[in-house]
Amino acid sequence: MKKELTYFKIENAFGGSQDWFRDPIMNMGGCGAAAACDVCINAALHHKKEHLYPYDVHGLNKEDYIKFSAKMKPYLRPRIKGIDTLEIFMAGFHDYLDDVGEHTIKLSGCHGDAPVTEAIRAVKQQIDQGISIPYLLLRHENVNFKDLVWHWFMLVGYEEVDGEFYVKTATYGGYRWISLRELWATGYQKKGGMVMVNYS
Repeated sequence: MKKELTYFKIENAFGGSQDWFRDPIMNMGGCGAAAACDVCINAALHHKKEHLYPYDVHGLNKEDYIKFSAKMKPYLRPRIKGIDTLEIFMAGFHDYLDDVGEHTIKLSGCHGDAPVTEAIRAVKQQIDQGISIPYLLLRHENVNFKDLVWHWFMLVGYEEVDGEFYVKTATYGGYRWISLRELWATGYQKKGGMVMVNYS
């Protein structure tokens, strides 16, 4: 079984990109804000939540995305250790939602110490509803994931093949397919996880 979201594109990029940010601090550490921006755009496009994105969601462009990231910065500002817990992200994003008059979206965490079977169920439930998933990876012993270390990115699809479960990750304007079991097994005690978004 394979399920992919109809994800937004900006120019030739798949989703948004932190690399576009001109603010040096945001360019280096604005991945949490970028993830929140991407959630808002997906919600505006596919879940009748147009008020979450303050520009023309049907005319997405790089300049508006950069301006939107600046609006999100006070809520999910870069910091020395980064936005390194689900709780920091959820608190900041909740404040943004509250300030734009959105009171029906509920946020919850699927922490990285949960069994991978629980993570798989959560991914399927979200993606089947057309909802993109912010994912936080801290450290990982697999060097193949070095570009995702200490980083927020998006999950926008899944595929089950011969007993394996893959997720489609989106970040830096591109995407790739990764085994969720491998991604989940970081090899470190301190873990990240996923933020579940419920449109009630």
